[in-house]
Amino acid sequence: MKTLKNIFLALAAIVMLQSCIVSGKPNMAFFKDSAYDFGEAKFMSVNVPLFLAKPYIKKALREDGESEEMISLVKKISKIKVMTVENGSSAMLSDYADYLNHNRYEEWATIKHDGENVNIRVKQDGDDIRNMLITVNSSKDLVFVDVKGRFTADDISRMINAATDK
Repeated sequence: MKTLKNIFLALAAIVMLQSCIVSGKPNMAFFKDSAYDFGEAKFMSVNVPLFLAKPYIKKALREDGESEEMISLVKKISKIKVMTVENGSSAMLSDYADYLNHNRYEEWATIKHDGENVNIRVKQDGDDIRNMLITVNSSKDLVFVDVKGRFTADDISRMINAATDK
C-alpha cells in the first residue's frame, strides 16, 4: 500500500510540474496562432507554476527592500507565462502592438532604462484588470511576460510607480 501511495504522489508531482517545462515554441496567442513569418526569430517559453514561484518572488522583493504592500500584489497573480525571443525585429514588435490594440489592450506605461524599453499593457473590463502584458525589448532580444490575475487600476499604478522610482 505504501508503494502505491508513493507512486501516486510521484505521478501527481510530475503532472503538477509539467507546466514548468521550457519549450522552444511560442506560448502567447499572437506568436502561437499566427501565420506570421518570424524569420530568424528563436523562441523560448515557460509557463511558471505559481505554487513554486510565489515564495521566490516574495523573498526577492523583500531582499530588494520592497514594501509589504507591493509584496501583497503577488497574491493577486493567478498565472504567469514568460517568452523570450532572440533575433526579433522591430517590425514584429510593431505588429504585436497592433495585435494588442486590436484586442482591446490599453497601453499604461512605457519605461526606458539603460537602452531597454519596458511596455506595460492591460486588458480592463470595468474596474477589474484580468490580464497584464509586460514587454521588454533591447535591440533584437525581446521578453514577453503575460500576467493573469485580479488587479485594480490602483494596483497597476502602484507597481508602475515602484518600478519608475527604482
